[in-house]
Amino acid sequence: MDAEDDATAENGPHGHAGRSERDPGAPGTTDDGDDPEAAQGEESGDTSLVAVAADRALPDLTSYDALVSALEALLLVVDTPVDEEVLAGAVDQPVDRVTETLRSMAGDYADRASGIDLRRVGEGWRFYTRDTYAPFVEKMLLDGQRSKLTRAALETLAVIAYRQPVTRSRVAAVRGVNVDGVIRTLVARGLIEESGADPETGGTLYVTTELFLERLGLSSLNDLPPIAPLLPEVDSIDEI
Repeated sequence: MDAEDDATAENGPHGHAGRSERDPGAPGTTDDGDDPEAAQGEESGDTSLVAVAADRALPDLTSYDALVSALEALLLVVDTPVDEEVLAGAVDQPVDRVTETLRSMAGDYADRASGIDLRRVGEGWRFYTRDTYAPFVEKMLLDGQRSKLTRAALETLAVIAYRQPVTRSRVAAVRGVNVDGVIRTLVARGLIEESGADPETGGTLYVTTELFLERLGLSSLNDLPPIAPLLPEVDSIDEI
């Protein structure tokens, strides 16, 4: 055996002395012996579990009843009317199907004389109390709650009184805060009421009532005193 044969016998056919088949430095392995492909598989498995959990959280809305239930859940939590496009996006359904279902729901509530009235007003759909049962709602809200209006309510009422008809979004822009709760209070107390929709934005317009004039001892809105000293920023509503 010559020198070349001796080297081959000692080092192996590839000539790498002492190099094992699973070299820690070779590609595909890590220094601590962990397999990166296996680790990646475990990570992918965790991601898949999250995706499956997310899918399970979304009910199948193929049936009419399931879609009705989903739309009811959404309409119960909105403070302002919401249009068909937004609702369709929330339930991931075609706009045409959602629109048809909303109309069917409104008809069903009316046929059953339900206390819930689903109407499309201004910019979208919203649940309302049916007029027939409004006295019971007013009784529950107003009994024992005849306290004086808060400053926030008075300022909101002033904006509406001097700039009516006006949408709640414009009132909120003037006051710089959300006025949804205050508007509901003023409506419940009979001081303001809805009066159609803004032709530009579709938002619900609000005006003061006869009760408002009666409480202030006025015969008409023309008798209102100047508002500037009390609420100077009310004039900015015309610029919005």
